[in-house]
Amino acid sequence: MRSLFGVVAVLLSLATATFSQPAAFAPADGKKQLTIDDIFISREPAGNDSAPQFVEWSPDGRRLSLVRANSTDGRDELYSLDPATGHGSVLIGAGLLASLMAPSAKLSEREHENRARYGVAAYLWAPDSRGLLFDASGQLRFYDLETGKATDLTGPASPVSDPKFSPDGRYISFLRDHDLVLRRLASGQETKLTNSSPSVWNGEADWVYQEELDVRSNYFWAPDASHIAYLQMDESAVPEYPIVDWLSRDAGIDRQRYPKAGETNPGVRIGVVDLAGHSNWLSFTAETDIYIPRFGWLSPRIVWALVLNRAQNRQSLYFIDIESGNSRLILDETEDTYIETNDLVRFFEGSGRFLWPSWRDGHMHLYLYEYDGGNPLSSAARLLRQVTRGDWEVLDLCALDENAGTVYFTANKDDWRQSNLYRANLDGTGLRRLTPENGVHQPKMPRHAEYFFDGFSALTTPPRMQLCVANRTAGMAEAPGAVCSEIWRSKGLEDYDALTPQFVDFKAEDGSLLHGVVLLPKTGPMAASGKFPLILNVYGGPHEQMVRDAWRTISLLDQVMAQRGFAILKVDNRGSGNRGKKFAAASRENPSRQNFGAFGAVELKDQLAALDQALAKYPQLDRKRIGCWGWSFGGTLAAYTLTHSTLFKAAVAVAPVTDWRLYDSIYTERYMGMPRQNPEGYRSSSILQSAPELRGRLLIAQGTSDDNVHVQNSLQLADALISAGKPFDLELYPGKTHAIEGVAARSDLYHRIVEHFERWLAPPAR
Repeated sequence: MRSLFGVVAVLLSLATATFSQPAAFAPADGKKQLTIDDIFISREPAGNDSAPQFVEWSPDGRRLSLVRANSTDGRDELYSLDPATGHGSVLIGAGLLASLMAPSAKLSEREHENRARYGVAAYLWAPDSRGLLFDASGQLRFYDLETGKATDLTGPASPVSDPKFSPDGRYISFLRDHDLVLRRLASGQETKLTNSSPSVWNGEADWVYQEELDVRSNYFWAPDASHIAYLQMDESAVPEYPIVDWLSRDAGIDRQRYPKAGETNPGVRIGVVDLAGHSNWLSFTAETDIYIPRFGWLSPRIVWALVLNRAQNRQSLYFIDIESGNSRLILDETEDTYIETNDLVRFFEGSGRFLWPSWRDGHMHLYLYEYDGGNPLSSAARLLRQVTRGDWEVLDLCALDENAGTVYFTANKDDWRQSNLYRANLDGTGLRRLTPENGVHQPKMPRHAEYFFDGFSALTTPPRMQLCVANRTAGMAEAPGAVCSEIWRSKGLEDYDALTPQFVDFKAEDGSLLHGVVLLPKTGPMAASGKFPLILNVYGGPHEQMVRDAWRTISLLDQVMAQRGFAILKVDNRGSGNRGKKFAAASRENPSRQNFGAFGAVELKDQLAALDQALAKYPQLDRKRIGCWGWSFGGTLAAYTLTHSTLFKAAVAVAPVTDWRLYDSIYTERYMGMPRQNPEGYRSSSILQSAPELRGRLLIAQGTSDDNVHVQNSLQLADALISAGKPFDLELYPGKTHAIEGVAARSDLYHRIVEHFERWLAPPAR
């Protein structure tokens, strides 16, 4: 997705407003007290100012490259590590790297945020590992490692996106103005391969596909570099939403194509184009109102495509022959709830087998299928076996070693809150954990899977990066895990008087285990008679996990608030992700909704159950001073608490969806169906409908250029609260998007959150 001003008080707060720092109390042991200014000005506590970035493996697996600050003047350089020897060297020095990565065109704030949100790579390795392609905010430059020559490929023209090398390294492809463009690397000759219009995009993913289907690219090279398969998106019937630039003199309007729940989605079809620009369209399904979340090449003449129906409960795999035009349905799977799109489908090279992810046994696991490799369209796929099984979830597929018959993946097998790297044989045996430390690991592996890069942290262990050997004793289940050497380590909060969080578990009404984490203050100005106010920090929405065994589970803002004397509690309610199908689909338990869900009721029920148990467990918590805050879905749930419970005295809702008819089609319909199918679910989930029941003081904060949760959500809630005579507060951040990025804006927001709770949860006057 992922205060306003009521009748009594109205205050419009701009991001340029300033605050005085609240009075400090004396920290222990001479350590510093953490402040909001520390977070955004010194940036020391975050530890991210010196963390290596843009970590990539070269295609030959012989180099791990990363951008790091040098020890001389702190400027970035491109560094390389040899995993076999551990030897490191500078690939590109600071001065040259700065010129290669310097953008020559200015992107809008929305474009910058989207690049960060969707993980756009700063550089790509050439297929032969002898060169690098730098993407400087849409300006492409190629650097030849052997000659030391840098070439500007796109110049000052309009920015490009999604650059790729052809498999043979002779061409670079990219998107410009919604079209596919090909550039011959040797000669610099460009060829425009497609012809778009303002409402027809070739090879480019629109906002809703990127955000809700995790699509990161909509075109792919054939293995022999002869063709490109691409998705065409026809946006002509998709409604537009106006995003207004209120800071310009003329208040310019950017019209975003944004299908809301029940509205028309973009039309999609797959095309194949050769290097001369000759295209043809692939026909393989009679359905029209569909999604194509993933596709690619099975061989130089066969394209595979996943088709998801509009209800998102049926997923179909097709093979299509680009020469004959023939196609075949290879695999079809239907869920009784919904299907979450992921990147766990993996095809073997030339062996007629593939890995298929499924929730069919109640958890996300991998299944091995086979088809006729000599004639892929001759028959449907046949299930060979289930590769992984158990009361846990496969999270990510990291590598597939076909020769050894093993697959590497991350999973939460040992703890729902963790993510560890595992290896299993494709026959379902030999499951072995490779990462020794408990916590959250984010491995990145080259194709041969002998080594891996690991980003690691735990709840009380600051982030670190390490280079690991994965295969020292391959195939031996009793062998030790990976052997790692450290690349970088964060200081964490060692210089600050930080509090130590602790995990705590609760029970939902159906007996489900609810994981939580609590941060208890020692003292602070908000304490009164040994009692502390409690802030419930929520997310609670589908697919996501808030409580993980990771360093960022407790944020720097949490630490600041705890030093002021607020206790912090975070709980993952039913409906959250990575806990299996039953846990995720809890909102569909009401049979009167005909298998359609509703947001709010189950989530709040679990949060209240956890609160009751926390108050009983920790007598220092003050039941009469409880607040709630969250962002995006968490903002929705925070506002929902004030209209559906009497327990909370104050809440902060940042970028909340206030009526699910205002949110996008793919996300909302996946869980709630269309509005016409589930009118009661939409009504009961709407905060606009429950606005007259508001209790406690609500602060709403949102960026006016939010292209995810549009600002109309906050404005419509303002109107409903004004009509109901309910006082509330609003903070608008002009030009800011969903993340409200920028030092001034984010600092201002954090100050206002703290101030809001200090005002409304203050100790009782003596």
